[in-house]
Amino acid sequence: MRGYDDASYGEGFADVYDDWYAGITDTDATVATLSALANGGRVLELGVGTGRLAIPLASTGLDVYGVDSSTAMLRQLAAKPNSAAVHVSLADMAEELPAGPFSLIFVAYNTIFNLTTEQRQRSCFAQVAQRLSDGGTFVVEAFVPDPSLHDPPSQVAVRSMAVDRVVLSVTQARVDAQLAEGHFIEITEAGGVRLRPWSIRWVTLEQLDNMAAAAGLALAERWEAFDRSPFSATSTRHVSVYRKN
Repeated sequence: MRGYDDASYGEGFADVYDDWYAGITDTDATVATLSALANGGRVLELGVGTGRLAIPLASTGLDVYGVDSSTAMLRQLAAKPNSAAVHVSLADMAEELPAGPFSLIFVAYNTIFNLTTEQRQRSCFAQVAQRLSDGGTFVVEAFVPDPSLHDPPSQVAVRSMAVDRVVLSVTQARVDAQLAEGHFIEITEAGGVRLRPWSIRWVTLEQLDNMAAAAGLALAERWEAFDRSPFSATSTRHVSVYRKN
């Protein structure tokens, strides 16, 4: 998408992220599982955003760090109660991670796909592996790609509608390149039109496992969700747990 960069998503969604995505996953189950995987060690979240997970995770007593490429997202995090318990930095999760070691590094809810080239995704895995302690864990949560959802490749749909507000979803995909991009177009009676852009490069499970292996990480477990429900051939999402060899 012309003009799109690493900060575009945060600038477009920071003000609505908590309202739109508050219930995307079971926060309590996610925090409980991540806390168990950390086993008392230091934790780093990639794409920490508004602190949806990092703040409650830090409230368990863990030493939690977070990076994000969006100043707008980090402003939302800083305005929340108990945000000071999370050590945050404005950084590129493929290039500029804090010094380790960390016992747990995780990237939640499709955020790994915000790295829109294979090179940057591989770089992220390499950066993670360098900062994990021996036996440390890297957790990736994402959807399972389904190319059929992009037929036709250009789509327009209604995300939500109210008396004074309509949100449209406009999507364009290039299945051969594993790329999708689009806008949520918010039209309000009082505020006019607001464009909220996004862009992703999805990765298959096999590709994800290969990236991990190239960085020296091995798949230890794969669940359908953070409640550790079993992953199956019909699962549309996954939580993949990799360990440093």
